[in-house]
Amino acid sequence: NFIGPPNILPPHPDNVPLGNRQGPVPRGGPQGPPQFFIHFLVLSISYVLATFMETFLFAQKKEEEVIVNKNEALQTELKLLKSQINPHFLFNALNNIYALSAIDSGKTQQSISYLSDMLRYVLYECEQELVSLEKEITYIENYVKLFSLKSSKKYPIETDYKIKNKDIKIAPMLLIPFMENALKHSNVEKIKDTFINIKIDADENSIRFEIENSISQGPKVIDEIGGIGIENVKKRLAILYPNLHELLINETSLAFKVNLNIDLSGNN
Repeated sequence: NFIGPPNILPPHPDNVPLGNRQGPVPRGGPQGPPQFFIHFLVLSISYVLATFMETFLFAQKKEEEVIVNKNEALQTELKLLKSQINPHFLFNALNNIYALSAIDSGKTQQSISYLSDMLRYVLYECEQELVSLEKEITYIENYVKLFSLKSSKKYPIETDYKIKNKDIKIAPMLLIPFMENALKHSNVEKIKDTFINIKIDADENSIRFEIENSISQGPKVIDEIGGIGIENVKKRLAILYPNLHELLINETSLAFKVNLNIDLSGNN
């Protein structure tokens, strides 16, 4: 019997030597980066983030310290300016009462009553950051009354107040230095050819203050204790109402005029 060749199966690829395989060699999936590189990358990112956060927090802390220091400096400046106002006011008021005492004892008692109200305002009300505009105006009126008691004649002082809301707030003692300056340099005691005109127009959004006085043709009065009034107000306005006020001062040979506009909308 003829016996044919035995059935020979094709060799399994795994059993074929590497050098004898045909076609591309099968490979596994894509190989990832080494673990060392991954750890190094994570640590680097963490270090960068930590450094950034530390720098950011340090800068923020410094900024907060600058703001705190600036606020403390402003409060110190305001206290210094207020401490200048009180002795100045008291000196002028006592001078007026002293001059009055030689003329009329009854009016002296009345002036002491005005002074008492004014001192109460300065010592207690002015400790607040803001006061009602009505109280500031009352203070001005008492000051004028105290000044006017020196004579039986009516001084040429005119006032015009248009206040739409009595609760409108203003920083205390901002307006009185302009009144003091007008009384000092207008020479209203002579009555003839002299004047002081005061206007205040205010609503919830703004305060418009105007004061105009005649100028004495004689020698100018020099404040022996420093002349701190208007310069004081300029400093306080710069601190209390930065970019929210406009102060215009116009002086001619005949008159001195002040216009002060305060924008209250920025403080609402």
